[in-house]
Amino acid sequence: MSTQKLYAGVKLRELRGRLGVTQKAFADKLGVSLPYLNQMENNHRPVSAGVVLSLVQEFGFDVTELTTGDSERIVSDMREALADPVFQGGTPPLADLRLAASNAPALARAFLDLHRAYRQTHERLASLDEALGREDAALKPSPWEEVRDFFHYCDNYIDAIDRAAEHFAMPGGQRKDPVVTATEALTRAGVDISFADSPLLRSYQAEGRKLAISARAAGPTQRFQLLYQVALTTQNDLLDATLDLARFATPEARDIAKIGLANYFAGAALLPYRAFQQAALDERHDLERLADIFGASIEQVAHRLSTLQRPGAKGIPFFFVRVDQAGTITKRHSATRLQFARFGGACPLWNVHRAFETPGQFLRQLAETPDGVRYLCLARDVSKSGGSFNAPVRRYAICIGCEVQHADALVYADGLDLRGKFEPIGISCRICDRRDCHQRSVPPLERRLRVDPDRRGILPYQIAE
Repeated sequence: MSTQKLYAGVKLRELRGRLGVTQKAFADKLGVSLPYLNQMENNHRPVSAGVVLSLVQEFGFDVTELTTGDSERIVSDMREALADPVFQGGTPPLADLRLAASNAPALARAFLDLHRAYRQTHERLASLDEALGREDAALKPSPWEEVRDFFHYCDNYIDAIDRAAEHFAMPGGQRKDPVVTATEALTRAGVDISFADSPLLRSYQAEGRKLAISARAAGPTQRFQLLYQVALTTQNDLLDATLDLARFATPEARDIAKIGLANYFAGAALLPYRAFQQAALDERHDLERLADIFGASIEQVAHRLSTLQRPGAKGIPFFFVRVDQAGTITKRHSATRLQFARFGGACPLWNVHRAFETPGQFLRQLAETPDGVRYLCLARDVSKSGGSFNAPVRRYAICIGCEVQHADALVYADGLDLRGKFEPIGISCRICDRRDCHQRSVPPLERRLRVDPDRRGILPYQIAE
């Protein structure tokens, strides 16, 4: 099991800044000496249990904030970037990467931006992109990646929009039928709603304010699309204000992000925070029961569980990932220490890949990552019909999981031996330290290889210690 010490210097400095107190006054409140506080704020010493207790008693601080945030995401992203063959020197130790992520997160992000720019330039050169010869060929970040990183580093939780959606879905504190609430709101705004036999899930004509929802779509999809239109129609000022704060580099990124924020509102209105969180606790996070209670899909429920990160009222930290049949990650988020690879697919040892073989069934897995952290993982296929015999079927699988210390709060842990064998999984072969993995596709770029032409095991090489 992982016994990683808690270094949270940035969080301590942020809290002291919000309180507007000196280091001396802050140290007195925490019951430590000024030099000791200085060492903790600079990550030279871990945060002790006594300090954690004082943070709660003196300031009502949500201590889960000490172990969440950007650090693990930044470390994971830097490890993957440094595995690039362009870095031919020795890879910095993991401890150094954690210090950089904790003490200088802005510098770490600048490094990641630089590496992303390098990759884009390299890809253009490799494909002989004719755009390089144009005058307007200035390097720009991919709008899709820019938006993905925005949500990634916001912890996939947008407080203002989440609370607005909850207020919309629960006027007076009572949850109403989302279809009724959405229909009333759109009707008041002068929108004419109809259900059409169309392959388009949603179609809106601004001229005439006509909204058509596909009659072929499943109930959860229809509800979601109605609430999406509510976001664009009644919450436009809030969406634009959030986009203004994000300061995206391109208009395309802003447009993509606006769709993402409207989707966020729709999901948060369909599954309002406090009501959904309480139901999740009551039902022990049974995805099927929650889907039935809220009229949502299993994928919508699983995704929402990973966003319950409201300060002072956080849920169990979950990771959530969706993959296609090729293993490509199409959605990803993690409120846990496990972070997904930015490039490529997911580890083939994860049960998410086996979900395609057992449609309609939940697969449970007890898994352990190379850092020694253990997880309870749950996977299921979420294939989506096109609505007719000739329409293509979209096939995906989702995986949701949490660290094993939270497993008792999940119905899916019943009957499992949580002290038994855990399957080894990784993040990406390029940065995975496991030396004997039978599913390894490429060597780890942080390790040296030994090649013996007279011996052959599972792999055609050996990974040095």
